[in-house]
Amino acid sequence: MNERSKTQELYYADYLQLPRLLDSQLPESRRHGREAHDEMLFIVTHQTYELWFKQILHELKSVLAAFAVAPLDEHSIGVIVARLERIIAIQKVLNQQIDVLETITPLDFLDFRDYLIPASGFQSVQFREIELRLGLGVHLPQPVTGRLRSEDVAYLGKVAGESSLFQQVDAWLARMPFLKFEDYDFWESYREAVKVMLARDKRSIEENPLFSEAERRAQLIELDNTRRKFEYLLDPTGFERLKAQGLFHLRQTSVLSALFIQLYRDEPILHLPFRLLSHLMDIDELFTAWRSRHALMAQRMLGSKIGTGGSSGHDYLQQTVDKKRIFKDLFNLSTFLIPRSSLPALPRRLKQSLDFHFTGERCV
Repeated sequence: MNERSKTQELYYADYLQLPRLLDSQLPESRRHGREAHDEMLFIVTHQTYELWFKQILHELKSVLAAFAVAPLDEHSIGVIVARLERIIAIQKVLNQQIDVLETITPLDFLDFRDYLIPASGFQSVQFREIELRLGLGVHLPQPVTGRLRSEDVAYLGKVAGESSLFQQVDAWLARMPFLKFEDYDFWESYREAVKVMLARDKRSIEENPLFSEAERRAQLIELDNTRRKFEYLLDPTGFERLKAQGLFHLRQTSVLSALFIQLYRDEPILHLPFRLLSHLMDIDELFTAWRSRHALMAQRMLGSKIGTGGSSGHDYLQQTVDKKRIFKDLFNLSTFLIPRSSLPALPRRLKQSLDFHFTGERCV
């Protein structure tokens, strides 16, 4: 029997600190003498956002701690995938909460909006921290500002100086084996497979009777652009051109490793790495959807009015949606996928390295 059970039983409200939690909704409109009914919902929803942000950071920090071990312990990948899945589940709840917020009509919002100035969601330190720990600072290096208190600016500046998930994933992918195995160079086989695929696509365009001459020329020009991208992908100098075009932020070896995982995802040892990369795209997509819905909600609530934090409201939020995508590199990999039927066959010994081989209880 532990010390607590000897003296007192644990009570539900005490464990969750409900008196403190439920006494933390203090509408500004009440302080001004005329409480707006919908301000309570506005406060509760945003407090709930912050609680979920806290849980996302809890999961994200554990993922970063696992990646900080170099080389990554392969036993950790399952845990990382599970933690990312939890973040994704939370993000879906965050998006659903906008449905609740939108039960506040624009006219009801005006009953308390002016009392909130200059506070705004831009001052959510936790959300800023999530962005930085995911890797936004790698893509948009800029000083942390936005009407934040000096201590919050200092804290976020410290976070920005730490290794992000994007950087950790980049380093993990760069260390991946299998791209060159003994005397086998996978990328030479891949180059040949791409050449055959593009030649087939060219014949298909040239022989398609449904294209006009103008459409045929346009299709062939686009195909040539695709061919050039494939060439750049495998050439260090050319790859820098792809980076200059904003197609990639990862280093070349990391992109090639991620592509190999995508192409050979059916190999047993690549199942979890594939899910890991897919979950990073899910996280990026869900935060993009959250920002986009938030922008639309701001337009619905404010029209073209300036936001409470001094931004241009909807227009500003919508402009930041695509700029704040962190794992766009992984989405762009689809450009370089080839059909399973065209995939180069892997040498037997390499394929065995990507598999689990057992005969009864004896490993072969």
